[in-house]
Amino acid sequence: MQATQRAIGILGGTFDPIHHGHLRLGLELYDALRLKLVLFTPTGHPIYRKQPVATPEQRLKMVQCAIAKESAFMVDDCEIKRQGPSYTVDTLSELRQKYPHSPFCLLMGIDAFLGLSSWHKWQEILQHAHIIIAHRPHYSLPHSGVIADLVKTHLQENSNYVHENLSGGILLKPLTPLEISATDIRKQIAMGRNPRYLLPDSVYEYIQNEQIYRIR
Repeated sequence: MQATQRAIGILGGTFDPIHHGHLRLGLELYDALRLKLVLFTPTGHPIYRKQPVATPEQRLKMVQCAIAKESAFMVDDCEIKRQGPSYTVDTLSELRQKYPHSPFCLLMGIDAFLGLSSWHKWQEILQHAHIIIAHRPHYSLPHSGVIADLVKTHLQENSNYVHENLSGGILLKPLTPLEISATDIRKQIAMGRNPRYLLPDSVYEYIQNEQIYRIR
């Protein structure tokens, strides 16, 4: 189906907490793809990983603090508000009601993409969005299997494809590697160390005020 507006990036995650690695990925892909905006969608209740330490409301607030001064970014709380599990395919379907004429670009790292076949209704993802794979130097994709077949069928070379079609393409985009770990940030805070420069000051200030991640 043809699109009538520029593509919107969608960057999901637990954001427990959000850090500069998330923000840099969003900004680099925003620039590289000439996106209309990037929507940060904090996960409400993740299914395939441990439950976050911070509450959904705290993680939403941290994202709001992090992106407050970046006009290219917006936050959407549809997963936080949703009752029950957080499935990407449901989020894309819900966002389609808000943005009926905008292509969606689901932004993810290569590690997440390699695990795509474990996602709920993963075969339907490309019916709702394009997939943009942010990769680091020396990355590798499989040469066989369902993920390899998916790439062979849907890989696009021209970024214009994501603006001209609502969904269905896969693009590979190189990314500046920032080895920042939310797990490590939580550990540093728990130990009383200063995680400054790993995450925005506004986020760290909120964490301190709420005493998130402290050992009680």
